[in-house]
Amino acid sequence: MTHRGVILVLISALLTVAANLLLRQGVTAAGGFSLSLGGLGKGVIHLLRQPLFDVGVFLYGVASLVWFSVISTEDLSSSYPLLVSLTFLLVTLGAVAFFGETLSMRKLVGLLVLLAGIWLVAGA
Repeated sequence: MTHRGVILVLISALLTVAANLLLRQGVTAAGGFSLSLGGLGKGVIHLLRQPLFDVGVFLYGVASLVWFSVISTEDLSSSYPLLVSLTFLLVTLGAVAFFGETLSMRKLVGLLVLLAGIWLVAGA
């Protein structure tokens, strides 16, 4: 993977992480979200009225554009595991830092095992 590719994957991952955290905050501020047929339209309207949710959707779009650049020039078998491992790690840490979610020893070990596996696959 080229230096440019690594930088773009990092940018895409950071944008995706920010998007996930903002979407979570926006959904929470909207009072949650349900896929029930009766409340689906109303739920979507509530979400779209949440500025944090809107910014999260926008950042997901920007992250996708950056990602399109990555997959047009880099090997998917290397770039995707890097993207997934970065977002997996950073979203978990963000959830702990911003939402007070717990990171038990079991979760930490599981996270490390998954990241080691992704790293092994990406390096193969």
